[in-house]
Amino acid sequence: MSLGTYPEISLQQAREQRDSIRKQIAGGINPSKNRKAVKSSKADSEANSFEVIAREWGAKKVNDWDDKNNRSKRMLERNIFPWLGGKPITDILPMDILECLERVEDRGTIETAHRTLQICGQVFRYAVATGRIDRDITPDLRGALPATKGEHFAAITEPKQVAELLRAIDSYQGSLSAVCALKLAPLVFVRPGELRAAEWAHIDIDAKEWRYFVSKTSIQHIVPLSVQAVAILRELQPLTGHGRFIFPSERTPRGDRCMSENTLNAMRH
Repeated sequence: MSLGTYPEISLQQAREQRDSIRKQIAGGINPSKNRKAVKSSKADSEANSFEVIAREWGAKKVNDWDDKNNRSKRMLERNIFPWLGGKPITDILPMDILECLERVEDRGTIETAHRTLQICGQVFRYAVATGRIDRDITPDLRGALPATKGEHFAAITEPKQVAELLRAIDSYQGSLSAVCALKLAPLVFVRPGELRAAEWAHIDIDAKEWRYFVSKTSIQHIVPLSVQAVAILRELQPLTGHGRFIFPSERTPRGDRCMSENTLNAMRH
């Protein structure tokens, strides 16, 4: 058996390994097979670590996971991975997760703590579905965090207030893509995620229609485009029409990723 190379392995360390190997042989253990078993166990442990499984889940289940500003990814990287990322998911206890969440709570962001717990639950359920663990332990933490204080944002129903909103949108200062996204939003009434992920291939300007398939409901949506909506798209087409997305991420000039959720949220606020 090779014990390593000198000087990385000192003579003293080599003697200690030799003595350990002799004890294994005396005890009827094959030291070569034992070493392979230890390496295999370590590899299995790393492959089943919380971070490895969480990143696998994110890549398969979360839109725009590759975006470094993805909210779910940032929450895990900031609040969970530093303490539990390298730990086998089978060894994580509810108290371990609670300790991480309490750190978030101490920063005064209880809403973020609740959201982080929800994300952990999704990772655990993915681990159950892929055979890594037997059950999701996050429900055991129900009631462990203080309740969030809900804040209701009433919809604008007064015509004068709607006019104020539209004027605010018209006066927004930003990139052409961002301005067009804001102006198009009240003309199509779709979810923000659907708007920012809109693709040129799904737009028929001549027919004044936007058709796209919603995988969650397995339904094709047909959004009629008004004269104003068509005008906005025609204005934007020379800038982004060469790529896949109508509203591409500003960080990807080739247009292979859509505008991030954070970009749209920042404009809306």
